[in-house]
Amino acid sequence: MRATLPAGAALNKRSLTALGNQIAIREGKMLWESDSGQYVLALDLGEEKGGLHVIPRHSALPPSVSSADEHYARAFALEDMDPDGARAAYRACLEADPHHVEARINLGRLLHIAGRLGEAEQVYRSADKPEPLLAFNLAVLLEDLEREPDAILAYRESLALDPQLADAHFNLARLYERARDPKASLRHLLAYRRMMDRQGT
Repeated sequence: MRATLPAGAALNKRSLTALGNQIAIREGKMLWESDSGQYVLALDLGEEKGGLHVIPRHSALPPSVSSADEHYARAFALEDMDPDGARAAYRACLEADPHHVEARINLGRLLHIAGRLGEAEQVYRSADKPEPLLAFNLAVLLEDLEREPDAILAYRESLALDPQLADAHFNLARLYERARDPKASLRHLLAYRRMMDRQGT
């Protein structure tokens, strides 16, 4: 994520979101692919008599698609224009399929953006199994709650699940520096730099 940002840009203003089977980065209403940095166009809108409306995705889904996937598609289409509706649809998705990781990640992120931090934490923590992006987003949330020791644990969990999460190393380096643990800070900063060097940034 950091490799796609301008120099000096704040990382905690962005969040990770699931885009199908890919990871995307969201900042406000902008959404772009994490690997290429290309912006994702909002193609789920239509125009009729001068007003925008949502094109229901479920009409194009095959009959075998579950109701959870229908709720997820509707929620994703509603995110920019109707965050309340998107949150409700993500909750419906999780009621239909409590194991739907993408819906849990996106619901937690929307609650976080809305300032409903306690609800977002509950969504992240109620997953039935650990997931690296859930742990990463939980860590960002805990930072915003000024619970830095808990954030450190969550970042470490995200790295235990996915050692290639470079941004978790970067954030841990920063938190350990504030916690006056220079050895741990340097260790994570060097790990972050090695990953960036491998990516040619």
